Amino acid sequence: MVLSTGNTAWMLVATIMVLLMSVPGIAFFYGGLSKRKNVLNTMFLSLIAFAIASLIWLMYGYQLSFATTSIFGLIGVPQNLFLEGIGVDSLTGSIPTFVFIAFELTFAALTAAIVSGSIVGRMKTKAWVIFIIIWVTIVYIPVCHWIWGGGWLMNMGAVDFAGGVAVEVNSGFSALALAMILGKRRDTSLLPHNLGYSILGAGFLWFGWMGFNGGSALAANGLAGSAILVSNTAAAVAMITWVILDTVKVGKPTVLGAITGAVAGLVAITPAAGFVSFSGSIVIGLGASLISYYAVYNLKAKFGYDDALDVFGVHGLSGVWGLIATGLFASPAINGIAGLFYGNPEQFVIQVIAVVATAAYTFIVSLLIAKVLDLTIGLRVEDREEISGLDSALHEESGYRL
Repeated sequence: MVLSTGNTAWMLVATIMVLLMSVPGIAFFYGGLSKRKNVLNTMFLSLIAFAIASLIWLMYGYQLSFATTSIFGLIGVPQNLFLEGIGVDSLTGSIPTFVFIAFELTFAALTAAIVSGSIVGRMKTKAWVIFIIIWVTIVYIPVCHWIWGGGWLMNMGAVDFAGGVAVEVNSGFSALALAMILGKRRDTSLLPHNLGYSILGAGFLWFGWMGFNGGSALAANGLAGSAILVSNTAAAVAMITWVILDTVKVGKPTVLGAITGAVAGLVAITPAAGFVSFSGSIVIGLGASLISYYAVYNLKAKFGYDDALDVFGVHGLSGVWGLIATGLFASPAINGIAGLFYGNPEQFVIQVIAVVATAAYTFIVSLLIAKVLDLTIGLRVEDREEISGLDSALHEESGYRL
């Protein structure tokens, strides 16, 4: 293995771009959508989750996820705990191992931050911190190993270019489980604090996602360029589709719908970005909006779960669609993998297995973690705190003038 300074430079840039997706992307996106009395707490939930996951990743997360030896394909055998034994000259492929670790750190931390959108306005800080510590350890890390670190899904032939399994389905179904145990808010109406903040957050997300997907090529090459192009295409198509749906349904386009559609498109293209062509990305973006739109406006009302900022509806279900669509539209001309429509039905079946296994594991384990915490320390704030607002009740601060 020989160090490539070009690849290294691109991966450093991509890492910083993904960092911007959480700090400040998710914080602004979620914060702008929350009620005025909860805006700071909403931002805090994503920020503290990112920080906790970052430390866990460096202490033992990377080692368990990407170990060279696997225990039955379920989890890695840890080496180099606390990064001991890894030097500045150590390489992973053609880039420094430290750069690879940093890039993957942003994925783990971002996923933890995404989950927070489902529980805004009603969860105790201590419960959230403990949940994230346990969740990253026994949910994110094993799933990451399954798909990227030599685990059973990877060995079976499942493909996930940039995080459909580890990030999107993982966060979406975990968020649903946590929201179900936590219960509904007293006031479930959507009263965004400042949609301008959410637009800014969506902009950071769209920008950072190019590093998220493009960087997953782990090289400055044509595959990275293709991933960026199809990612932007899916986001654009999904935004336009959502705007059309809003116009048909309510008679006018909404800004909230536009940015939600863009995020849904980015979510769906994430697992497929390194495998599909331009035409495939158009269908993926279209499908993402149709599926997530139905989930947000119909599915949630039908089943009565209070996923406050629609993490399940957008990340979970568009992630499911993206993984399945990879099995449909993967073009061998892009990255050597053929999907169903290119003569390989087996890939479609494998992708479905990956979706079902990941969704079941993350939902059930997250449900158990949340239930145990609820029975021990309690998940939910007091009624009076929820009514008065968590900014003042939990932080003794106010974001009204932000």
